[in-house]
Amino acid sequence: MDKLASMGVFARSVELGSFAAAAQALDISPQMVAKHVAGLEQSLGTALLNRTTRRQSLTDVGRAYYERCKLVLAEVEAADAVAQEMLLQPKGVLRVNGPLTFGAFSLAPFVTRYLNQNPLVEIDLSLSDRFVDPLEDGYDVLIRIGEIGDSPLIARPLAPYRLIACAAPAYLQRRGTPRTPADLAQHDCLIYGHWSRAIPCRWIFAQNGRSEEISVSGRLRCDNWKTLLHAATEGFGITLGPENILATEMEAGRLVRVLPDYEGPARPMHVLYPANHRPTAKLRSFIDALIAEFGSAT
Repeated sequence: MDKLASMGVFARSVELGSFAAAAQALDISPQMVAKHVAGLEQSLGTALLNRTTRRQSLTDVGRAYYERCKLVLAEVEAADAVAQEMLLQPKGVLRVNGPLTFGAFSLAPFVTRYLNQNPLVEIDLSLSDRFVDPLEDGYDVLIRIGEIGDSPLIARPLAPYRLIACAAPAYLQRRGTPRTPADLAQHDCLIYGHWSRAIPCRWIFAQNGRSEEISVSGRLRCDNWKTLLHAATEGFGITLGPENILATEMEAGRLVRVLPDYEGPARPMHVLYPANHRPTAKLRSFIDALIAEFGSAT
């Protein structure tokens, strides 16, 4: 028998004074109450109760055991209460991992707004483009850009991560405005990542369902897109970056979209989390808020 259950039955029989009363309160038979108590006595190797046809009383061991049982059962009840509270109210620490550029520009402002709305939640936010195992690394939520393939995690789609090309007005006035993707070969392009002449950087654009892949080059290459954004606003070249981030720069007049008649690359984006039996309120609320903020592909 389950020892914790037997402890609960034993404590109830002590508090109510008889097996019959405990059986009625627990909705089991008196014989089952006796079986639970007998199981405890057998495992301990001693009697817990002195029983006669008219009354029962605790032995010395039984009295000490009952006091400890009360403490154990109270802790179990408290643990259950904490778990239930966390299932009903967003509370506790949430560990989140996201890609670097999206995380720094888009996810970070969202996180602070979420925390303002959920004062009992704490978030540990990690930003990197490396692969992480959420179970091994202890993350509750992952945001991923690109194909995810087969995964044991639950994946919820977000709006696709779209890229567009932009440049500063001063650059376009000085170098001219490209009219087709092929024109980019004559421009200074700001290259995200580390490329070489042997492995050139290629940008992909589409129009009317037809894709065009162009080799681009430039004097500045960097694995931090914020640096490239700064260079673009300073008029140093054409950048290919996230549409939602560049929209702010275009509204401020610091950048202008080039090739507006062409669609830039778009990659799927998902939020992923472990397939727990019952997610906590903090996880549910964070996922729902994330989808509301960044849209859904469905």
